Amino acid sequence: MGSYGFLNNIIPLRFRKSVPVVHHVALSGAIGIGTPLKPALTLKSVNATLERAFRRKGLSAVAISINSPGGSPVQSALIHARIRELAEEKKVPVIVFCEDVAASGGYWLACAGDEIYADESSVIGSIGVISAGFGFVEAIRKLGVERRVHTSGENKSMLDPFKPERPEDVEHLLSLQADIHDAFKTLVLARRGTRLKLEDKDIFSGAFWAGRQALARGLVDGIGHMHQVLKQRFGEKLVLRTVSPSQGWGLKKLGFGAQVPDIAANALDALETRAMWSRFGL
Repeated sequence: MGSYGFLNNIIPLRFRKSVPVVHHVALSGAIGIGTPLKPALTLKSVNATLERAFRRKGLSAVAISINSPGGSPVQSALIHARIRELAEEKKVPVIVFCEDVAASGGYWLACAGDEIYADESSVIGSIGVISAGFGFVEAIRKLGVERRVHTSGENKSMLDPFKPERPEDVEHLLSLQADIHDAFKTLVLARRGTRLKLEDKDIFSGAFWAGRQALARGLVDGIGHMHQVLKQRFGEKLVLRTVSPSQGWGLKKLGFGAQVPDIAANALDALETRAMWSRFGL
């Protein structure tokens, strides 16, 4: 046996130059909205994991699996930009795999991929902006509750759910949503380019589709699962390593020093997160 054969026997597979290595990062959950048991998906929460995923020299690719119904457009933009920054700095291709749903902000994240794959039953799209809430004007009137609001600035209490809705407030909100929607559309157009079937006028309407319907519209590049696609691309010797968030050590990991949770706020966050998933039948 030659010296190289001997080295191949003692060097771990993932360190051999002839073996393709792909790092995998999972981005799952509502973006910018957390629950007591599920931290918010934000740049702060994923940045260290992304940096570790791109750190190794000689990577064949970074695979990112996405399962998100959307959320904060700002956090979506920040995470997307960080992925692209690392990919271009390290010159590593990014391959995205959509799981149950990659919609709204979840699709914003998916567009960080040089290629996007989905399952036939994945929910893809929802390229739009939504603001939802409730009006309690009649409810507090029936309860005999008097609403007292004191502001400096006539628009400070705009869209207060306990006050009658004003047309000028709604117009202002729609204008704000239009700006965010334009930013979303611009990003999708830049990342998907000629792959998009722009003759379909519903692409930017906020509509969403199952995997093959999304493929027909150019929102994804293929139907397939991560292990299957990556082995077809890089061969059976592929080493696929999942890079998980660091759990840390010490008192924080053991649960000491934790603050008493705000039960009401956590309950509302959990309800909002549940509502976002339920829009897509999940």
